Amino acid sequence: MKLSRLVGQRIKEAPRDAQTASHIFLMRGGYVRPVSTGIYSLLPLGKRIVTKIERIIREEMNRIDGQEVLMPVVLPQELWDESGRSESVGPELLRFQDRNGKPMLLGMTHEEAVVHLTRTEVTSYKQLPCMLYQLQTKYRDEARPRAGLIRVREFTMKDGYSFHTSQECLEQYYRRCHEAYVRIFERVGLANCISIESDSGMMGGAVSHEFMAIAECGEDTIFMSPDGQYKANRDVAVSKPVYVKEPPLPLEKVHTPGRKTIEEVASFLGVEPSRTGKAVFYVDPQGNVVFVMIRGDIEVNEAKLRKHLQAPELKFANDDQIRAVGAEPGYASILNVDASKVRVVVDVSAAESSNLVVGANEPDYHFKNFNFSRDAKGGEVTDIAAVREGDPCPVTGAPLRMLRGIEVGNIFQLGTKYTVAMNCNYLDQNGKSQPMIMGCYGIGVGRTMAAVVEQSHDQYGPVWPMSIAPFTVHLCALNVGDANVRREADTLYQALLDRGVEILFDDRSEKAGFMFNDADLIGAPLRLIVSPKTVAAGQVEFKTRDGKRKEMVNRDSVVEFVMDLLRTMR
Repeated sequence: MKLSRLVGQRIKEAPRDAQTASHIFLMRGGYVRPVSTGIYSLLPLGKRIVTKIERIIREEMNRIDGQEVLMPVVLPQELWDESGRSESVGPELLRFQDRNGKPMLLGMTHEEAVVHLTRTEVTSYKQLPCMLYQLQTKYRDEARPRAGLIRVREFTMKDGYSFHTSQECLEQYYRRCHEAYVRIFERVGLANCISIESDSGMMGGAVSHEFMAIAECGEDTIFMSPDGQYKANRDVAVSKPVYVKEPPLPLEKVHTPGRKTIEEVASFLGVEPSRTGKAVFYVDPQGNVVFVMIRGDIEVNEAKLRKHLQAPELKFANDDQIRAVGAEPGYASILNVDASKVRVVVDVSAAESSNLVVGANEPDYHFKNFNFSRDAKGGEVTDIAAVREGDPCPVTGAPLRMLRGIEVGNIFQLGTKYTVAMNCNYLDQNGKSQPMIMGCYGIGVGRTMAAVVEQSHDQYGPVWPMSIAPFTVHLCALNVGDANVRREADTLYQALLDRGVEILFDDRSEKAGFMFNDADLIGAPLRLIVSPKTVAAGQVEFKTRDGKRKEMVNRDSVVEFVMDLLRTMR
């Protein structure tokens, strides 16, 4: 390809709204262009990279017996009605009516569609297990798109779905798919991508893992032990804190005028926030009030709480709702609340700590020396605490590290959540109808491309790994108007093309600095430079995009030199 013919302009300055490296360089380098907020077109450079990522994904999915299908983007809402998700998923699911008034939607994920397909095509245990996957457009009406391709509304995803006769079969395949994902992310060039425990969220299922590309701009928070034995997403992370255990002292009511917050109460009484108990009130989708008690220095992990309550969403209760259950805003505790009007959930930190300061359910008063085992009249004790950096690892006890990551893939053990609801059954060896057991496996293709840039760039542009680079060799002809330079560059370009090399030839009459800036933004791993000086010396200048290697190569051996490099670097 000659650069003079390449569609997509390089941009000198970063767009005003671009904050992350991937957003800046994918825009500046001419890889993507915005059409609307969170919706992008891929230019030739971007499409070449995406195609290579998709090829790697296909190879690894086929390697674990995946079969590629293609399902529609536009789906009838009745499928989501069957599964029960049309009501549980919020405005991010784009709904509309066709010309006949039939409710339709744009697929943001395809569990319902693949179950609908499978229940018509797979009927016997002899056909199981099987895995169907696709590379397809998705649409999520994201409220706050950001960071270029990292959070968008329209995107390409590889989504795969496996079907099994038993949980054991699913678990075996789940491990195979996990290994395939590790290979995929290694092959696309993500140098630091880890698999972590995660919350399955709206997808459902008991077991799930996310694949996180470590990057400062990542939206996800990860907790990891220094030795890597423990890794978990913030939504499911746990720690092993040490609780103060003392002989219980008598309850003592104290006057705390105007002190409502944990910090105000702790300061007024001269205690640490860790010696207080905090009350937080929520309302579930059915309008029930949930009273959460947790140690004062710890925040509630709402993902854990939602999972415990089996509630898709929670809202904070207002003062009237709090008073309706017998509690006083700013001075609340589980003492004397009306248990028939509220569901009480107590974090382990509050249940295991001794002699805490808690509210008295009376304005301007608190109690000292609250002990859950002695003073409470009920409550569901569970872990709903948000883990903090430095908290003890539950495995090793070492302080947990907090990292940021970009979720590039996820896998779920869905079980029978969708197959039971949608009557997706098979006949077993005895001729009895049984629900299939499902797994689900996703990879964000565009997000993966962006994550590679986040991990592999310098101040000048992306440093693409060989496996997905848009071109493997970038040939720059300096002073291309010189007949000898043009002849030498044309000959080298054609020779490498004939050997099947993906080469980009900068054949423009531009200054060297301009050419090299563009070459850095395009990021091909290998660069060849032909100039009047190199022609006169019978050589070609060679350098790698990462700057680790630079040398002069004899003109007559440069083609074999490049071919040898490509063989060793692939």
